[in-house]
Parts: sequence; structure tokens; C-alpha cells
Amino acid sequence: MASLTPSMRQFTTCLRCVRQVPAANGAPQRMLSSSAAAREEVQTQPAAASTQSPPPPQSVSTAAAEVPEYMQKWGTLDPEMVENKKQERRLIRREGLQPVGSRRRRAALRLSAIRKTEEVPFEQLPYQCFQEARKFLQEDRLEKLKDIKTQQQRIQAVAASNASEQAKRDRIAHMKLHLNDLIIAADINDPMVKRKFEDGQGDMNKPIYRHLAEKKWREFKRKVLEQRVTQLSVVPDLLPSLDLTADIDLSFGRKTVAPGDFVESFISEKMPTLHVQTFTPGEKLVTVAIVDADVPVPEEDGFTTRCHFIASNIRISPSETSIPLQRIAEDDKKSADDKKIALPWVAPWAHKGAPYHRLAVVVLEQNESKKFDISKLSTIKRDGFSLRGFIGSQKLKPLTATLFRTKWDESMAEVMERAGLKEEAKIEFKRKRIEPLPYKRRTERMR
Repeated sequence: MASLTPSMRQFTTCLRCVRQVPAANGAPQRMLSSSAAAREEVQTQPAAASTQSPPPPQSVSTAAAEVPEYMQKWGTLDPEMVENKKQERRLIRREGLQPVGSRRRRAALRLSAIRKTEEVPFEQLPYQCFQEARKFLQEDRLEKLKDIKTQQQRIQAVAASNASEQAKRDRIAHMKLHLNDLIIAADINDPMVKRKFEDGQGDMNKPIYRHLAEKKWREFKRKVLEQRVTQLSVVPDLLPSLDLTADIDLSFGRKTVAPGDFVESFISEKMPTLHVQTFTPGEKLVTVAIVDADVPVPEEDGFTTRCHFIASNIRISPSETSIPLQRIAEDDKKSADDKKIALPWVAPWAHKGAPYHRLAVVVLEQNESKKFDISKLSTIKRDGFSLRGFIGSQKLKPLTATLFRTKWDESMAEVMERAGLKEEAKIEFKRKRIEPLPYKRRTERMR
């Protein structure tokens, strides 16, 4: 690693020596003057992606509508028959589809199609060991079904007993948990169930598929999301704590954004689409809030927050996961009765020379699925928005959260001008030069 010049070494030393003032919640307060430049922070995007010059905003819609010529040369890609990594990447990139099932199964299906062999149903595969195992599993499932019937009769008996209402509720709730475990145990070893789940054909209204999906999510994806939310200090800067209980995916058009990724300003100018997968039965009403946690305040040498979007009364369920904010905004313009957007979308923006901005996307469950009065929420001030206070006043429960980052780029000035922030686009943050100590000056003169 190349050695730093004396002035740069002194500059980094002074930044490390800045004492962090604790905030009211016990977390260290972030100072504007001591914030590192964006290039010094953790990068989550590949280096190659940052070197590409962003296309103009006018070409985004045309690029989505027309397939480039080099993609047309890839030919037809079947999600059920792509068998190598290159074809899988091309399928996701061009069609926006995920491959179905395992790679070994897709290769077998493609080979069978080439040979034109007769397709045998999965449950009738002519393998003796497989069929004997299925018989054993079917006998075990019959026993579990008897236990399920017995447990249902016990629940009905408790409901008809003369005990107090509170004792009945507590007892029945405990017995329903055991009943749900029995329902999952009856189907968890069924090869047909596992095959449908791997192919993405499972019905999320059934407990077994919700159980398998939650187990898969907690093994890896939830750990990554929790790491990024903690590493980028969404907790405790915006939320005191967060127990992730639902999966969330964020995308701008066809661009899927991983938690913590940098998003170009011309892409984030339009509203994103969320996919929230819950693992508990029943419908929920949720509120979506998007908050910028890094709005610089040079006068106070610190940062404040800004609310970019709030929408409430959005219905989700295990089988209804999509939250298309752009479509919700269009529906609000058509109908004035059932509005959902309280604060319309404001494109994220950052000043030139300022550190990157963290945009937190938080999904909050409404208490007892009660609808909010959108006209009252529309009076909330954007600048200095407190997510903690909003959750407490509206009695909301955080379900899940993700985030993306933005910083000054080549198209930021045009985005800010279209948002009516032409004067803000002219502001540039510059770091103050720290004069070296006397003995450092003498060393520089001698050199």
C-alpha cells in the first residue's frame, strides 16, 4: 500500500480524534465534519458497475420495452430447461424470471425432451426403493391425520366447557399451536410437497409451504438483511430495535436492489416496487415509510432526517405479496375515496461532495388492521421526521425493513432540477483543509 502524504496523514488522524457525542438514545451521534467520503465507506456494488456511465433518463423506458440485439442472439430460454450458470444469468437478465427447480432436474427434463422419451409422473417413478419409502411415509401421515382429528375434538371440547373466557382463550391458543405443528409434520416429508416448493408452485395459504419458506429465509436471506440493517446503523439511528418477521425485496423497475446497494439517481427517481412475504396466516394492513437518515445540517455539524414517502392501509397476505407503489399512486389519482398515499414520493437526492444518504424502507403493521385517516397523516412534516415518534403515535409494529443508498452522480443535477430543487443542485460541500502542526510544516520544507 502506497504511503500517504504528510498532509493527508494528518487529515485522517484528525478525523479519528474527533470525539463522538452520545445521543439521547445512547447511540453515538454522527457528525457531518467527521463523516468519511463515500469512496472510503463499505461498498456493496461491484467495481465494474460503478464505472459504467448512466444512460439518460429518456432511454430507460425504451430500453425496457425493446430487447437489445445481443440479447436476441441468446435464443429461446425455457425456465424449466436451462441447465448451466450462463443460461440462468441470461434468463434472469433478459426475461426477469428465475429458473424452476434444481439444475439437475432441469438438465434431466431437457435431455428427455431431446430424446422425446415418455414423461412419467413423479409419484409413479419406477424405483422400488422410492415406492417403498412413499408407502412408509403414507402410513406415518395417516397416523398424523388421526392425531390432528383428535386435537380438533379436544379444542371443541375446551370451547364448550364451563371455564372462564380468559382461560378458554389461553388454552385454545396453546392447543392451536400444537395443531399447527401436527399439520406441518403430516406433510413435511411428502416428496410431492417438497417438489412443488422447490419449483415455486407451493400454496402459501397452507401451513406447510409457509413453514418451508420461512425456514429457507431464516437460513441465509434474513441473516444478510439483518447484517446490512445493523452494519449501516438503521438500528439505532431510525429504529430502537427491529425483529425481522417478514421477507422483503426492493426493485426499481426491473432492477432488483440488494440491501445497502447504491442506486443511481435517474433510477430512484421513480417509485420502487416492494415484495413483502409474510409467514403468518391472515391478511394485514401495513404502512410503508421511506426515510432519508442522512440529511446534512452544516450549521449544526450534524445530520437530520427527511421523509420521502408514506402510504397506509395497504393489504398484504402470505399469497398477496406485491406492493407496487407506482400503481397505488395512479389508483389514488383516479379515486378520491380510498386513498392510500399520505406523503407523495420525492426522489432521493444528495449534494455534491456530501457523504452518501441511507434511504430506509420500513414496513409497519397497523394495530388490529384498523384503517388510518390519510388526511391526518398528510399533515406530517417531511423535514426532521421522527420514525420513532411516528411508530409510537400511530401504534405501529415494524415487520421488516431494507435500505438503499444514494450519492451525487452525473444525473443527480437533472433529477433535482425536475424535482424543483435547481438552487440546491448548485450547492457543493467541500472539506476544510486542516493545517499541519509546526513540526510537520518543518518536515515538508526540508523535503
